[in-house]
Amino acid sequence: MSPLLAAIVVTLKLATATTAILFVLGLPLAWWLARTSSRWRVPVGAVVALPMVLPPTVLGFYLLLGFGVHGPIGQVTQALGLGTLAFTFPGLLLASVLYSLPFVVHPLQAGFASIDAALLDTAASLRASPMDRFFSVVLPLSRPAIITALLLGFAHTVGEFGVVLMVGGNIEGQTRVLSVLLYDQVEAMAYDEAHLLAAGLLVFSFAVLLVMQWLGRRTALAHG
Repeated sequence: MSPLLAAIVVTLKLATATTAILFVLGLPLAWWLARTSSRWRVPVGAVVALPMVLPPTVLGFYLLLGFGVHGPIGQVTQALGLGTLAFTFPGLLLASVLYSLPFVVHPLQAGFASIDAALLDTAASLRASPMDRFFSVVLPLSRPAIITALLLGFAHTVGEFGVVLMVGGNIEGQTRVLSVLLYDQVEAMAYDEAHLLAAGLLVFSFAVLLVMQWLGRRTALAHG
């Protein structure tokens, strides 16, 4: 398998797994943030949003320490006979989930917050349980927000560099993703290959933004 193909496989595997995990975790978290009046809402929201302003190398550095032989997470995984997570795909996956968390939670939270509470009250008056209301009312009405969250989570994971390099390293076929491969190509002055890879990532990013713009316009027209 060529280095490019291996990097594509690792990147798609990482982005798909990260997005799936974030969707499962992000749904209840975003719903709680959108609807709760708890005093913990602000600090929890700040923690969720932290990766948006925190330099990725900072998060990567502390995760690397935590995953290491003497780190708290590393000590637990070693006690379980799993070794350490540093420079492994599971460690890379955990780091990606943490770093891409706000890019999934925030669109979901905005979508949930925009739902008219009267609709939920009407469903409750028809004896729909909270779970029924969530799946039969909330999720269908939040479809554009859900699609946006999935697209952002996937695209952000594909484009990440700092965290994946710090935590996953540069192991071909295991942790080397497309952004790291591009860095390798530039370092090796293989500019022809770097141009092709960079252009592909640029087209991918632009396509994601086009879809998001289209969804936003379609939602605005539907509510107009």
